[in-house]
Amino acid sequence: MRLRSAIGLAVLGASLLAGCPVEKSEALDPSSLPESIRADYAIFSQRCSKCHSLQRPLASGITNDEQWQHYVARMRRQPGSGITITDEEPILRFLHYWGQQELAKKAPHVDPAPSPPPTDGGAD
Repeated sequence: MRLRSAIGLAVLGASLLAGCPVEKSEALDPSSLPESIRADYAIFSQRCSKCHSLQRPLASGITNDEQWQHYVARMRRQPGSGITITDEEPILRFLHYWGQQELAKKAPHVDPAPSPPPTDGGAD
């Protein structure tokens, strides 16, 4: 049992050092996204998973487009990120979509106004 654990840790460490992409289990299911954003998500997931987990940006809580622009530009300048200037636009489109979804989740849900009681047509 210890040998299996040691081998598992060695494989994990080697894959991290080799810069292997993030496991698919942490990625979003593209079919859950609107078709118009799926290509943008594909670029986001491919580029951003080179250096860190996808949960890092997805769970960051950032919903402001200017913050995303700054963040993505900073990540693009990281050695080995693979993010090009032309990748920024689709990545930012996806992150804008994601941020809007996060804001919608946080917005207080307001129940519609209750329906007025039925009237009897004014007859008493």
